[in-house]
Amino acid sequence: MAASVYNINKGINKPIEFKGLKAQYIAYLAIGLIGLLILFAVLYIIGVNMFICLGLTAILGTSLFLFVYRMSDKYGQYGLLKKMASRSIPDFIKCTSRISFTKLRK
Repeated sequence: MAASVYNINKGINKPIEFKGLKAQYIAYLAIGLIGLLILFAVLYIIGVNMFICLGLTAILGTSLFLFVYRMSDKYGQYGLLKKMASRSIPDFIKCTSRISFTKLRK
């Protein structure tokens, strides 16, 4: 049986990429998978039927993979951070006096 070898780094000063996932999306996927594992364990301990646990975990896992890969393709390495930062930019600046504009000439 041959050991699997995965290439993670693409080179110097390039983002980490693993199977098409870029940068922080690898961590998002890992955290989501750990959450699914905990969800499965809790449902199994509560006494939910095994097939319902497996089906729910499989559906949520598939949707997690699709969602994270779609975000990685759409936003790239820094795009999601830029999108979250753009939410804090105001739509307009309200100025009630002309003093700020008259001081620009000086």
